[in-house]
Amino acid sequence: MTLTTLSGLMPAFVFWFFLHPIHVSVTEIEFDEKDEALEIMMRVFIDDLELSLRNSLGQPDLDILHPRGTTTDKLVGDYLRDHFKISLDSKSQKATYLGHERESEAFVFYVEVRDVKRWKTITIHNDIIMATHDDQSNIVHVYVNDKVKSLRLTRNTPADKLTFE
Repeated sequence: MTLTTLSGLMPAFVFWFFLHPIHVSVTEIEFDEKDEALEIMMRVFIDDLELSLRNSLGQPDLDILHPRGTTTDKLVGDYLRDHFKISLDSKSQKATYLGHERESEAFVFYVEVRDVKRWKTITIHNDIIMATHDDQSNIVHVYVNDKVKSLRLTRNTPADKLTFE
């Protein structure tokens, strides 16, 4: 490769690096006491999730936006069931994947936990994309009434607990 070729590639690399330099997801969990539910919204970069699904499914040509023989919601629902879990007061909860929307370069996933009564502790396990990217951080914000508490989950700490009194 010549210096001219390298200098031509440099702007493209710099643009790509600044476009998506970190590996992060953001999850918001809100306790709706009236509806007795945890309403969950998760934002994930499409390219990171697609690469993780390609690796975990052994399908190097997978196109998450137009999967063959299945749907994006089926792929995501199965993936989240394996990589995103919630416990309340040490009791595992059934999270139901509701669907997704696309926001630019990210997906927004909607998940719900029904029949939720009062609780004190919530444990969140979120290791999405961690098998693919060592530096993946999954930020989780939990809203209960007027309080918000947050976690940063990483490969070394894929699960953690918050207490609400």
